Amino acid sequence: MITLTRKLKKSSEENHFNKNSSKRASIRDRLLVKEVQEMESMLPNTCSLKFTDPHKLHDFYLIVCPDEGFWHGGKFWFHIYITEEYNMAPPTVKCETKLWHPNISEEGEICLSLLRQNSIDGLGWAPTRRLKDVIWGLNSLFTDLLNFEDPLNISAAELYVKDREAFKTKVRDYILQYSRS
Repeated sequence: MITLTRKLKKSSEENHFNKNSSKRASIRDRLLVKEVQEMESMLPNTCSLKFTDPHKLHDFYLIVCPDEGFWHGGKFWFHIYITEEYNMAPPTVKCETKLWHPNISEEGEICLSLLRQNSIDGLGWAPTRRLKDVIWGLNSLFTDLLNFEDPLNISAAELYVKDREAFKTKVRDYILQYSRS
């Protein structure tokens, strides 16, 4: 993050002296410097971030380790990629850890309103949203945003309604097999 801040400052200074410079920092990158700092300072205690390249604030991982509920003890990796259209478009998010969850498919697709450009419930992405909202939303999928009424993984929701103990067992099996923390 510090290197990108220096890069932006250097780019700004170069642009001041050379109006024809083609090496300008994108709007996305300028927004991300501020938002990543804000996001890091407001992380839930069950979350951590991993930047594989400190020069690419638009491509990182969120690790969620729930401390309560069905997924307690698991470690779930979410890949977050922010396109050049940010903040007009939401980040692209995929769960990299296979899990048994009504709102996350086994392929890693995520059912979370704020990740949708257009949402029926009016809670979808808006330019006023920030990365911290995405982080808190993903974290909440393991607690208060858990939705069995409108599932992405229908089998998981049906098993929960039909046999809650079998659902808990299947969640535990997935955690033991795919997401040990």
